[in-house]
Amino acid sequence: MGRCCFYTVGTLSLLLLVTSVALLVARVFQKAVDQTVQKNIVLRNGSETFDSWRKAPLPVYAQFYFFNVTNPEEILSGETPQLEEVGPYTYRELRNKMDIQFGDNGTTVSAVSKKTYIFDRNQSVGDPTTDLIRTLNIPVLTAMNWAQIHFLRELIEALLEAYQQTLFVTHTVDELLWGYKDEIFSLINIFKPDISPYFGLFYGGTLFAGMKEGFLAIASIRTDPGIRSLDWWTTDRCNMINGTDGDSFHPLISKDEVLYIFPSDFCRSVYITFSDFDSVQGLPAFRYEVPKEILANTSENAGFCIPKGNCLGSGVLNISTCKNGAPIVISFPHFYQADERFVSAIEGMHPNKEYHESFVDINPVSIIDWSYPKSSQEVPNQRLRQKIRRLCSVLIDKETAGRLKTLVNTTLIITNIPYIVMALGVLFGLIFTWLACKGQGSMDEVSSSWRNFSLTG
Repeated sequence: MGRCCFYTVGTLSLLLLVTSVALLVARVFQKAVDQTVQKNIVLRNGSETFDSWRKAPLPVYAQFYFFNVTNPEEILSGETPQLEEVGPYTYRELRNKMDIQFGDNGTTVSAVSKKTYIFDRNQSVGDPTTDLIRTLNIPVLTAMNWAQIHFLRELIEALLEAYQQTLFVTHTVDELLWGYKDEIFSLINIFKPDISPYFGLFYGGTLFAGMKEGFLAIASIRTDPGIRSLDWWTTDRCNMINGTDGDSFHPLISKDEVLYIFPSDFCRSVYITFSDFDSVQGLPAFRYEVPKEILANTSENAGFCIPKGNCLGSGVLNISTCKNGAPIVISFPHFYQADERFVSAIEGMHPNKEYHESFVDINPVSIIDWSYPKSSQEVPNQRLRQKIRRLCSVLIDKETAGRLKTLVNTTLIITNIPYIVMALGVLFGLIFTWLACKGQGSMDEVSSSWRNFSLTG
């Protein structure tokens, strides 16, 4: 009986070890998990994945920071601009897909993204309807820029001369974000109706709205399978539309992947790279960052220089070509990762990686990203660079976190089955070794007793 148990343990140990190695090499359970996830994330009308894609299941918050001009008169005299950051003004961002259409026998889907903002007083520093911000008169700067390149030159010059406009204006946060009726734009609108009389950084769902044909169209461009490129930049590669809108990514992400997104702020595709492992409410996540090379003054980015060959330097991007000619330059907050000359030109700039980097935390199994301070700032292209920056974050409620933890834990258990089998094989191997040693000890003891008995006899 003892010998039978001995051989059984040894055989079982060997079989378990061989089986575990075979499962690891063939990736049986990993492939099964991958196939299950890929099957469940297909956008079928009525499925849970489709509902999550159509309407973001997690609350998204957008926080806006403004730079208030504190020395306008001194600036006009040639002194260094002094800015004071004011914020945050926090809004709940509701994301929905509209005009959803399936094509190619259900293998493709197109949609238009819509974002609605609801003010959250508890997470804000003040009331956006009453708090005043002194800033550059962007409509006037835009009209001046149009006067240089449009056939409206004589009209705009006459209007600017007749209506004494100042370089600085004061408006409420609400007006700057969502729009107000501008005097110059209203007059131009009479002669050119496609120019809206209203201006706002997010007027009509756009980051800049000096025209009726605003940036909302990018959502349909991004999701329209018939349009693969833009016409804003000087090379075909720079005009390519790559990646997602950043709301979600494909599942089963590897940290070795380079992910592409098309953020509307940048008017171009950018890529993000893995930087570190992280966790959000106990859920594992990959942290992806926007690398410094995205806005670096390199030959690879030469196609983004507008006009061709007119590169401003590292850390900034002239996006006036997609803002209807408005003199707008974009950078990371406080000119983070930009040339030092931009930072030193203005008092009040304090770039800091902890507060101003752009990153996104992605769970490698699910398709939804969370906890992503995606930040950027808009900069009128003048000596004084007035800014607004936006910080987005996703909050996971306990119910969603619990559901995702269950999914992650189940996935981990299934994919680790080969290691569990291997551990059992090692355990039985240790038992086999112990039995072998014990059996050898018993045999030695019997042999010694037999020799002693023979000598005595």
